[in-house]
Amino acid sequence: MEVQRPAASLLGVEIDLPRLAEGVALDEVTLVVHMKAVVDGMVLELGHIPGHVDDGHCEASLNGPAVASPPVDDEDLLDALGAAADAVSAALGRLSDWGPAGTRPGQYRSDLVADEAAVDVLGAAGLGVLSEESGLMDDDRGVLVVLDPLDGSTNAAHGIPWFATSLCAVDEGGPRVALVVDQARGVRFHAIRGGGARRDGGEMRPSRRRELGDAVVALSGWPGRHLGWRQYRVLGAAALDLCAVAGGVVDAYLECDGDSLGPWDYLAGALICREAGAAVADAEGRDLVVLTHEARRTPVAAATPELLRALTRSRWEGHTTAPGSRPEASERKTS
Repeated sequence: MEVQRPAASLLGVEIDLPRLAEGVALDEVTLVVHMKAVVDGMVLELGHIPGHVDDGHCEASLNGPAVASPPVDDEDLLDALGAAADAVSAALGRLSDWGPAGTRPGQYRSDLVADEAAVDVLGAAGLGVLSEESGLMDDDRGVLVVLDPLDGSTNAAHGIPWFATSLCAVDEGGPRVALVVDQARGVRFHAIRGGGARRDGGEMRPSRRRELGDAVVALSGWPGRHLGWRQYRVLGAAALDLCAVAGGVVDAYLECDGDSLGPWDYLAGALICREAGAAVADAEGRDLVVLTHEARRTPVAAATPELLRALTRSRWEGHTTAPGSRPEASERKTS
């Protein structure tokens, strides 16, 4: 059989070899075949140039596009997360209106633009996604990325430079690779399960603070009373707040509003904390690894297990300071 046009029929499927000259018989060239399993079928890629077949020619012989195989190497997976964060950065750079989207309370135009950019990249990489903005997609794939495309979007809309893209790749063993990108400053925090945590390539370590009375605590919300810290900060982006604990910028982090954070808010930051050597838990002792859009938790993180226990206990029991020991008002300010 000869190819008389760019596309021809072979074994009942349509093949396309646009760079093969017309009039050349198929038995005169070497055909390289690459096969990969997809849902309910098989994709065969045919090419006449060795090395150009692996995902290079693919027009699937099934209905719909071929599904890429998810990255299996940790570094490749981290690269895929980084590409999604880069796509968010590029999309935000083209955005002129970062204000409310008018869709649901608390959702901004920047959230939607960032989500579309990240999900497109992650889906093309063969990864499932659980996103705050668009929900659960392709959860039958081997790796699920828990995504907050723009954590701290209220900060971003108001020009406060504390907002990030948070991504945590989860496999059957739990959180595996985490990336948090500070989109205001371009700083990158990442962790690989069993491989430590890094900030722009440099090793991260928490402060080792043990006493609550000496600690600077980042809060989400307000607990309604002073819990015994030395100072506190309310910064507005949980992923970055957790990275601040991992890097020793603050000593602890506390979610004060009960079950108000979804897994996209904290899973990446929690893995970074743990790999850096900090302690992380749910305030009520539950598993933090939940992979549904409805799930909410109350994460607490601290530089040491002792500080974590003290902060959690103070949250539940209240705090009574000895006379003269309560910090002055100037020390309790949020900034």
